Amino acid sequence: MPTAAPSPHSDTPPSRTPANIRRWRQYLADERAEASVYRFLAARRNGEEQRILLALAEAEGRHEAHWLALLGDDIGSPKKPSFRNAAIGFLARRFGSVFVLALAQRAESRSPYATDRHATRTMAADEQIHEEVVRGLATRGRMRLSGSFRAAVFGANDGLVSNLSLVMGMAASGVSSQVVLLSGVAGLLAGALSMGAGEFVSVRSQRELLDASRPTQITLSAAPALDLENNELLLVYLARGMSREAADHRVAERLGLLTCDCDPSLSVQLEDTETPDEHETLGTAWGAAFSSFCFFASGAIVPILPFIFGMAGVPALILAAVLVGIVLLATGAVVGLLSGTAPLSRALRQLLIGYGAAAATYVLGLAFGAVMA
Repeated sequence: MPTAAPSPHSDTPPSRTPANIRRWRQYLADERAEASVYRFLAARRNGEEQRILLALAEAEGRHEAHWLALLGDDIGSPKKPSFRNAAIGFLARRFGSVFVLALAQRAESRSPYATDRHATRTMAADEQIHEEVVRGLATRGRMRLSGSFRAAVFGANDGLVSNLSLVMGMAASGVSSQVVLLSGVAGLLAGALSMGAGEFVSVRSQRELLDASRPTQITLSAAPALDLENNELLLVYLARGMSREAADHRVAERLGLLTCDCDPSLSVQLEDTETPDEHETLGTAWGAAFSSFCFFASGAIVPILPFIFGMAGVPALILAAVLVGIVLLATGAVVGLLSGTAPLSRALRQLLIGYGAAAATYVLGLAFGAVMA
């Protein structure tokens, strides 16, 4: 009867075949590259994040020791890491940002150790935990840039799609290339100004709502003059979301009735030291407006570039569509990488949405041109 294949993480001593040795050497190179990335990122951080990254590098060092032990005298000359790990290392040395952490998260999720019988169960489990650790670190960075990143992607893609659709629709209606160019420029300016004005109003309105909702310090000045038996100070803290026990404790503090703090956890300090999370900081309305204007304009200028440089007719439309398609693919891929998902699927999604809108407008332009004719 044929012998059954060893199951993953088998205790059977590994055979030192040339194929196994090549694979172990590749694992060794990748572990060293990953540890180097984590150490490099740690050097650019401090506090808890730095300690977490150094701990990840130490764990990769344990995995490195496993492959060194298996290789023994067959370690040979240092092997280059895989293209993926080499690219992550390059980006880490140049940027050291959330973009690198997102790529590292994706790399950890693709670890082959779960199915490789020469890797231990502990190593396979380590890689699964590492993915979650890196996901947590990347999430911190994503939260910090979520507002500006959303504005950049939304503004640039809105400019790309809306102005390509406008140019396609105008060209399909049969007007001259000069009219198409003027329409594109008008669309760029109108859209960018609209985006800037809308972002200004949005940020200013949101800031005003937050200001109206932020607790005041009136309880500090009003507390000494309150009637000790009949006052609504307790209602203030209940309305702010405190538990009954914490609210009673705070009232006693404010009225000077508390002689000892037997449960410090009830002395909530949010009222005096409250600061918004870094990712919730809105920035200035003027800054948001200017950014949105620039992001939209940077996208909207792409479809009219062929017309600006003197091209006309179908060749200009084809080149405009190609240029927009390249940018849509690039922005979609970046969104995919930063979100820890497949960049190709996100890039194709952006492309299909953009081309779908442009195609619909082109058909409408053809119909409008036929009616006018």
